Amino acid sequence: MVIAMTSRAVAADVGPVVGNPLIEVPAGRFIFGRVDGPENERPRRELEGQAFAINRTEITNRQYGLFVKETGHRTAFYANHPILGLDDHPVVGVSWGDADAFCRNYGLVLPTEQQYERAARGTQGSAFPWGDVPPGNTRANSGADVCCSGDARDGYPMTAPAASFADGASKEGVLNLVGNVWEWTRDVYAPYEGGTAARSAGLYRVLRGGSWNSDKNHLTTTYRLAYDPEFRFSANGGFRCVRSTP
Repeated sequence: MVIAMTSRAVAADVGPVVGNPLIEVPAGRFIFGRVDGPENERPRRELEGQAFAINRTEITNRQYGLFVKETGHRTAFYANHPILGLDDHPVVGVSWGDADAFCRNYGLVLPTEQQYERAARGTQGSAFPWGDVPPGNTRANSGADVCCSGDARDGYPMTAPAASFADGASKEGVLNLVGNVWEWTRDVYAPYEGGTAARSAGLYRVLRGGSWNSDKNHLTTTYRLAYDPEFRFSANGGFRCVRSTP
């Protein structure tokens, strides 16, 4: 069933995850990578993307808890934390395998890096989901000016509710694609074409988007964080899912 959204979103499917509709992202050309910044974000090129749909928000503790109840999968590490474990906040304390299992249980998958960038940057390669203006305190839940500690200037000392920061929505209406929590992607970490291979290439998965304790250098739509897929103790890492359109 397709429902109309009242914000910037064009259309959304209620999807299989209760309370977290899938936002349609149309096929077409988009910008991937950049010409400056860290080497592992280069080169900048224009790609032809296929249509897909992505969860409007990060997966919440409530949604992950229902998955645990239905499947017997292990709980998130911070499920009982007084802030990080709140029902409407994004789930954290999950490994790549936990996130992958959740998505697949609902007939979905984790997004690729290309899908994340298309959802977060639009078609013109913006630095942020809303454009190129820095986030300030109203568009994203971020951290102190010096990495890596949280602060409450944006109203939240740690995670914020997954549906917060409407002013930071993407053009399709997807929320918190930068800030709040890092998000697992489907991809194994490796340099882009022409890049220098790192020791971590092939060993780690990629996190995107920055989090509640990220400084401005980590809070962009192109920053790539190589991360141990088995590690499940991060207080600032979560995920959302996608469905590819045939």
